[in-house]
Amino acid sequence: MPVTESTSTAQTRAVVEAFGRHVAEGDFAALRALFADEVDFDIPGATGVVPWIGHRTTGEAATEFYTTLDDHLERQLYVTEHVFADGEHAVLVGHLRSKVLATGRLIETPFSLRLTVSEGRINRLLMLEDSHLVAEATRR
Repeated sequence: MPVTESTSTAQTRAVVEAFGRHVAEGDFAALRALFADEVDFDIPGATGVVPWIGHRTTGEAATEFYTTLDDHLERQLYVTEHVFADGEHAVLVGHLRSKVLATGRLIETPFSLRLTVSEGRINRLLMLEDSHLVAEATRR
């Protein structure tokens, strides 16, 4: 008997794949509709050195993270390699490359996003990347 995805898993996969497309295309206005009003959004790292990372608690603040990236970075590459979904949980794995405007240094790192989707909207996002590399590229 073939295995099929549950409705919850299929919905989660669709939301996460849309998220990945919007980020890759730089369509950050479209991201707001994907975030719940209250979120647990975190990109851990040296927040005293890297001004764009850190914790956010609203969908508006999560969207603002993406809409203000161009203040800090020249985005060169964002590739989603895999999306894994199980019920409301998903992991997006990819690779990114950006140039830090303040220093001219490159950030090139694999990344993973751990996401939770409830009622068709992202309410949790944890981004894991080479935070040491990001901090070093940002230091003057």
